[in-house]
Amino acid sequence: MVPSADQHQRLERAFEQIEPPFAFVDLEAMWSNGAGMLERAAGKPIRVASKSIRCRPLLERILARDERYRGLLTFTLPETLWLWEQGFEDLLLAYPTADAGALEELAVRSVGNPDAAPIVIVDSVEHLDLIESVLGPGAAPVRLCIDVDAGWWPLGGRLKVGPKRSPVHTPEQAGALAREIERRPQLRLVALMAYEGQIAGVGDQPPGRRFRGAAIRFMQRRSAAELRERRAAVVAAVSEVAELEIVNGGGTGSVELTAAEDPVTEIAAGSGFFAPLLFDHYSRFSLAPAAGFVLPVVRRPGPGVATALGGGYLSSGSADPARLPEPWLPPGLKLDPEEGAGEVQTPLIGAAANELRIGDRVYFRHGKSGELCERFDSLYLVEGAEVVDQVPTYRGEGQTFL
Repeated sequence: MVPSADQHQRLERAFEQIEPPFAFVDLEAMWSNGAGMLERAAGKPIRVASKSIRCRPLLERILARDERYRGLLTFTLPETLWLWEQGFEDLLLAYPTADAGALEELAVRSVGNPDAAPIVIVDSVEHLDLIESVLGPGAAPVRLCIDVDAGWWPLGGRLKVGPKRSPVHTPEQAGALAREIERRPQLRLVALMAYEGQIAGVGDQPPGRRFRGAAIRFMQRRSAAELRERRAAVVAAVSEVAELEIVNGGGTGSVELTAAEDPVTEIAAGSGFFAPLLFDHYSRFSLAPAAGFVLPVVRRPGPGVATALGGGYLSSGSADPARLPEPWLPPGLKLDPEEGAGEVQTPLIGAAANELRIGDRVYFRHGKSGELCERFDSLYLVEGAEVVDQVPTYRGEGQTFL
């Protein structure tokens, strides 16, 4: 994403009276990104991934913006229970839990209205045993979702491409787990989920790597075609055992592909609202940078170098340069390859470094989405050249779930 001088001037006017470091969200860009995802979803609702936002007031604003944003895809059971307590409804936990205390709390709070309780994801009999072990005789049935592996297994299954998630890959395995759930009276199967991370989370236009990009596009075409048939077969197999209320799939990077599959009832997406660096390199869509953080310049070590305070906010994943934040504004800055983004200081080099003075602001973008909120206790919300609100992140509300 090539930034403009106009963007820089607009943000400088908005944040003139605010001392960095701080984080912000550009609401106009965020709503534009959301509208683009809704269009790509072609009428299917989008379940908002809370891990990509990690800010309760923003989650509320998103869900109130359009009825096609429907429900939350959460990342831990304690987070799910907290959001439920805050008034959020239609909650689907996207990752298995081993938190016995949280499962006990879920069971207690579900009594009287189990159909409104959050849905818990499972992918093995061990998960079923754990959940049953904390349920008392009078507990309400726990609603469950089966997590299905959406990876691509070429070469006869000798190679796997995609996230290492669920051990449930085939329709037969999904059907067997569904039957096991149905024979347990305190468990009720209502949903199915499959996340195709090798499509949704991998950009197909890596900069300066034309041949790798071609290989990624080949992989994604083959993977999408295979998954389309297998997901339909999985849904058919599970539907013979239980009536599914939800078939969830996809992510920001695969919205239009997943939405085209008839058995899928909703799309998961969240990162597309903030548009972090990870989503700059997709051929099928483009997003506007909507979230970032701002650091002050505190040193001028020498010609061509300006040093910002802090900045070592690496995103999760494999240890490669794609996990580093990047200086965004003013244009013409880059990280020093010898130092990268540091815990307490980040040297910046490039043509614009000579123009920076002590106290100037540098705007950065994070590699991934919601992880930025683990570093800051609030987000400044900006519209045009005006700060319109300051809202707490999960961290700002004293909630640190991971």
